[in-house]
Amino acid sequence: MEQEHIHFVTGRLAEYSLRSILEPLAGAACFAYSVGVMPITVAALMTPAWIARHIHPPPETTRILLPGYCAGDVGPIAQRVQVPIEFGPRDLRQLPEFFGRGTSPQYPYGDYDIQILAEINHAPRLTLNEIRSQARQLADDGADLIDVGCEPGDPWPGVADCVRALRDDGHRVSIDSWNPAEIEPAVRAGAELVLSVNRSNRDAAGDWGCEVVVIPDEISTLAGLDESIEFLSAAAVPFRIDPILEPIGFGLAASLGRYLEVRRRYPTAEMLMGIGNLTELTDVDSAGVNVLLLGFCQEQGIRRVLTTQVINWARSSVRECDLARRLVHYAVRHQVPPKRLEPRLVTLRDPQLHEFGPAHFEQLAAQLKDHNYRLFAEGGRVHLICAGLHLEDADPFQLFDRLLATQPKNVDPSHAFYLGYELAKAITALTLGKDYRQDESLDWGHLTAEEQSHRRRRS
Repeated sequence: MEQEHIHFVTGRLAEYSLRSILEPLAGAACFAYSVGVMPITVAALMTPAWIARHIHPPPETTRILLPGYCAGDVGPIAQRVQVPIEFGPRDLRQLPEFFGRGTSPQYPYGDYDIQILAEINHAPRLTLNEIRSQARQLADDGADLIDVGCEPGDPWPGVADCVRALRDDGHRVSIDSWNPAEIEPAVRAGAELVLSVNRSNRDAAGDWGCEVVVIPDEISTLAGLDESIEFLSAAAVPFRIDPILEPIGFGLAASLGRYLEVRRRYPTAEMLMGIGNLTELTDVDSAGVNVLLLGFCQEQGIRRVLTTQVINWARSSVRECDLARRLVHYAVRHQVPPKRLEPRLVTLRDPQLHEFGPAHFEQLAAQLKDHNYRLFAEGGRVHLICAGLHLEDADPFQLFDRLLATQPKNVDPSHAFYLGYELAKAITALTLGKDYRQDESLDWGHLTAEEQSHRRRRS
């Protein structure tokens, strides 16, 4: 098979770094390459139309790879060259991962078989518009069913209107209530699942015509669970079992053991786990907890989870569960560790740090001809580089003072604000162990908010 020849397009400043990465990568990924250095300093400022006027790939080229920052219609280039054109990563240090030299799924990724019930807490206290708005957001984040959380006391007169409105909006709905007088109008309006039943209300379940979640009468011993299951089975009421997850300090380990015991007793029964008892009641970011619990559910065949996102540290739980269910499904199905498969769940730190090394900074300072500042963060220090200047410090305030001591002519208020903003991002990256890329948002996984390019805006 003829070896692929890739023509990499870059600017003058990135040529050295690009070649140093391509030399080992080409052999490992089995491709030949050439580097087209455009007559421009910063590759991020190139456009496809501009590149089309300067590109001269060798005749053996089979593919052209443009810098990731170079966005736009590649039509002008395609009119000149008759080979595929695509954009690479924004950071050339990510080229190994781009060419599959990192760890990545070897099979189609993204399947799942766990459904997410997302609860709207204290629904009777909300307006219908507020409920519908919350439901839309929860569904957008990955919820399969919207769980309407009711409150103890008198039945909620608006429960049927609420369920009907959610159904009209296209949502599947469950009702979270113990009160048959509240449950009956909800299921008539279209609720397809009731949370929860035990001895106290199971007699009414036969009239609802929908699936129910059955729980023990006594959680710590599972007392009454078998009797309720037998009763519902005899009445032909579909059910799934929830042994109830307990918070840390109140029997977490024992409650997980009860899920195992229920699975042993009922190997084919549908089950549900309410994971909010851990995410909402533990002082920790919720993503890791959600992954761990969904991994347990995947292994035990628990195909529905109920989550909430009320407390601030768990406010993205539904999105986390949506990503986690895909991760654990892949891991269990293919018998591989759930590692380096779902970077969107890694938010606090980055999956991998990419570093240029000290030699790059000295070479860059010698190569630069302008006084625009390039910032880097690695090795515990922030580096500031321009033509003939390389300053570094672990303290961004000290670094800025050292820059001012050189009496620069281009640090006006606007530029000072920009440098301060970028230095704050750089020190955040160093503190947490994240990659810093100037003029680009830090990578917070699925929480990342993309920034508009300051460099492009000023250009």
